[in-house]
Amino acid sequence: MSLSIGIVGLPNVGKSTLFNALTKKSVPAENYPFCTIDPSIGIVPVPDERLWKLSEFSKSAKTIPAIIEFVDIAGLVKGASKGEGLGNKFLTNIREVDAIAHVVRTFEDNSVIHVENKISPIDDIGVINLELVLADFETVTKRFANLGKDLKKGDKEAIAEEIILNKLIAVFERGEMATDADLNEDEKFKIKSLNLLTLKPMLYVLNTSEASPNVEFKAPGVSVKVDPVFESGFDELITKSYELLGLQTYFTTGEDETRAWTIKIGSTAPVAGMAIHTDFRDKFIRAEVVFWKDLLDAGSYAEARARGKVRTEGKDYIVKNGDVVEFKI
Repeated sequence: MSLSIGIVGLPNVGKSTLFNALTKKSVPAENYPFCTIDPSIGIVPVPDERLWKLSEFSKSAKTIPAIIEFVDIAGLVKGASKGEGLGNKFLTNIREVDAIAHVVRTFEDNSVIHVENKISPIDDIGVINLELVLADFETVTKRFANLGKDLKKGDKEAIAEEIILNKLIAVFERGEMATDADLNEDEKFKIKSLNLLTLKPMLYVLNTSEASPNVEFKAPGVSVKVDPVFESGFDELITKSYELLGLQTYFTTGEDETRAWTIKIGSTAPVAGMAIHTDFRDKFIRAEVVFWKDLLDAGSYAEARARGKVRTEGKDYIVKNGDVVEFKI
């Protein structure tokens, strides 16, 4: 399962520096706006102590972690929704990711230029979010205009979509995000093709510095503090990003390899098996399941079975985070 997090923010807030530290991949991080014109992509392993313990338990030849994709997107500026500062290109890059990591600068450093010439995290968040709102407002109003003919015909699907679009327009006119429209899952599915920026899950990353006072503020979402100089908080950022996408991990383990598999939370056993191969969905018979810690505590599969910790599950079983699974087809 390949899912991606776009790293966004104003120019010079530390996006590329953070990306470099996360991925160990060299991209420009100089002290001037728009040094990263095309997005750079890095594949990052998800930190998981359970994986390595299982690998040691099985004496595996290979250990393969779950991964998450980070995309370094060049800095947005005020007016991006109208094309300012290469805005149209950057907004397109954001549309292509599954979730957003919004980097917010909280440190004071006169040697690092700030495009607004002041350090104000709340204002910076407001600038970026407003540009996303304005871009989505334009998308929704265009779609609304295109519904005209179908609405005149009394098309039921068009009427249902009109109701949703009106909800979105109302929140956009207040300068709020699509996530504030309280759309249900069916409504979100009906407008999925619009790929709205402000409907994407968002994580706020506070770029702090141990060399400067920490600015405290309440961001409208989950916040993670990082310090790119000392590389603190990275594991938490990667883990929170993974969770933000609604993902979880199950494991397979043996002498050949121990591997972490990424699935959506709530996946049934056959759906979870698709992470390995479609045959595990199409030809699914049953799954042998044991919780990772129960297996380690038992010391062997045989002892785990003797303790009743290994279960046989059918196609309706919802795979849990931390399950060790063996599929039978």
